[in-house]
Amino acid sequence: MLARGWAFVAIVSLSLSTATLSAQRSERFTPEIGQPGKDVVWVPTPEALVTKMLDLAKVGPHDFVIDLGSGDGRNVIGAARRGARALGVEYNPDMVELSRRKAAEAGVADRATFERGDMFKADISRATVMALFLLPSNLRQLEPKFLALTPGTRIVSNTFLIGDWTPDANVTVDDFCEMWCEAYLWIVPAQAAGQWRMRGGELTLTQTYQKLSGTMTTAGTAVHVTGSLRGDEIEIRDGGTSWRGRVHGDKLELRTGDGRRIKAERRRQQP
Repeated sequence: MLARGWAFVAIVSLSLSTATLSAQRSERFTPEIGQPGKDVVWVPTPEALVTKMLDLAKVGPHDFVIDLGSGDGRNVIGAARRGARALGVEYNPDMVELSRRKAAEAGVADRATFERGDMFKADISRATVMALFLLPSNLRQLEPKFLALTPGTRIVSNTFLIGDWTPDANVTVDDFCEMWCEAYLWIVPAQAAGQWRMRGGELTLTQTYQKLSGTMTTAGTAVHVTGSLRGDEIEIRDGGTSWRGRVHGDKLELRTGDGRRIKAERRRQQP
């Protein structure tokens, strides 16, 4: 009789524990604005600015969008609604589950995925667009990874700048917006710095992000040039002439408006 009594108590206890666990699981996690995270507190980007950011980056079906510190997933879900594939990397497991649930509710779970991870260790090499809301210190720490992305990759940020990297464009939400009203766009530039050999001369360039300066030497005469990059698209100006073209790794092609053309190869320094 005693053994049966203990068995009954054990069964009841197990049932109560299972019921409690089920009740806990049924309680959906609700994030709170300002809640602490690993690297930043959580503050959601207003939906109006999400739209502006994705418009500014021209997100479409051919894009792969990544959001680091993706929170409740709104940037990722917004991109997926436009037909893009998108990934959110978020350290808080409750936020990850919330994002997955929201993606399913929005009908985009096949294109919007979320994983728990450290944003500083995440592989972002596949991104064609980075959609972010991070602190300046976070962005500065991530800057080397951004600059290593494929030229032409677009980076959009809510409010905060990436160090002293000048944005290529910006947009503002004007409809009675009081906070988190501005988005900035950067286009990852190709690496054009160095010495370029061309027929009958040489082009030497220094580069600060998308800005260029240097000298073009032809027939023994050197002239100062300035320029800019937009992805792999390049423009070089020597005052009176403007050259436009593309950087293809260690090859450079330039044309003027009247059809003159320059082909150059990067000069590699001897070890």
